[in-house]
Amino acid sequence: MSNAVESTRLVTFRLGEHLFAAEIQAVQRVLRYETPRPLPDMPDWMEGVVDYQGTMVPVIDMRRRFGLAPTAPGQQARLMVCATPGGLVAMLVDAVLDVKPVQPSDLLDPPALFRGLAGEYLKGLTRRQGQLVVVLDVASLLVSQAPLRFQPDAAAS
Repeated sequence: MSNAVESTRLVTFRLGEHLFAAEIQAVQRVLRYETPRPLPDMPDWMEGVVDYQGTMVPVIDMRRRFGLAPTAPGQQARLMVCATPGGLVAMLVDAVLDVKPVQPSDLLDPPALFRGLAGEYLKGLTRRQGQLVVVLDVASLLVSQAPLRFQPDAAAS
């Protein structure tokens, strides 16, 4: 095993005023928002499906998934197509901000429970221009059917 410390690259995105990130390896492509085709009998946080390179990919509205107030997608809205053990899934986010390297020393271990999200859905926490960034475990998060609620005020105290 090498002693060299390698950085990981994170795709940082915004939901409202909150920042989240996913490891670049989990993100296959970032697409401009297109209205998904709705499907019957889906959870309220599932927008429908979009055609991505000939494959129908389910779209998860991450605002609704985290119990945040839903809003109509704006001009900066993006679909982050992610690879999961169950196949491709697109995350609807308010904006994709950047891709940047993060050193392991800048990535803090997640607490067991953070803002209502179980630690199993988190890779860690970091900062971007002084603001907290929640680094998600995309593979675990996107295949889970468990109710999730992001409570930003819980960590403010």
